Amino acid sequence: MESGCGYTCRVSEAGTVWLVGMMGAGKSTVGHALARRLGLRFVDTDAEIERATGLSVAEIFASEGEPAFRRREREEIERWGGEPAVVALGGGAIAQAGVPQRLAASGTVVYLRAQPETLLERIGEEATRPLLAGRDAAGRLERLSELLASRRAAYETAGLVVDTDGLSADQVVARLEQQLAQGLGMKAEGTIPA
Repeated sequence: MESGCGYTCRVSEAGTVWLVGMMGAGKSTVGHALARRLGLRFVDTDAEIERATGLSVAEIFASEGEPAFRRREREEIERWGGEPAVVALGGGAIAQAGVPQRLAASGTVVYLRAQPETLLERIGEEATRPLLAGRDAAGRLERLSELLASRRAAYETAGLVVDTDGLSADQVVARLEQQLAQGLGMKAEGTIPA
């Protein structure tokens, strides 16, 4: 390691910063802010898939089914693995066989954790979530709880966990930067107070 390599340089050298968690956990919002602070590229795999196919995630689910979408997610993971970037994954990506190991081997995995009630509040009535389609608020909360329960073990394979309930995006970024720095045995440079 070069002595002149500071915190942001060390994060970049450590590979990809993978953001995992449920829909509504804040992966895209936090990812944008974190990437900007670290001077890294931000990648949202859902957006990459939509750009490549010309279809929305909901349209892919409707026309090709969830397995086809998950295959595309794995392709994006292979594409970005090891790159110096902050990558936000879809909520179910890490729950696929072999994916937790692939993520851990190519960077730092961060689980943005939130309770189902927080997730529902953040998602609101958004109509672009195929796994919540056609449900009222109570049904959406029930489905979020079921999905979280089924994915919890995969999420908890992450090297870092940041609870996002009741926090602004800036507060989550500050906590995440502190944890990244600790993982590198360093002090984060100019972090936002939590």
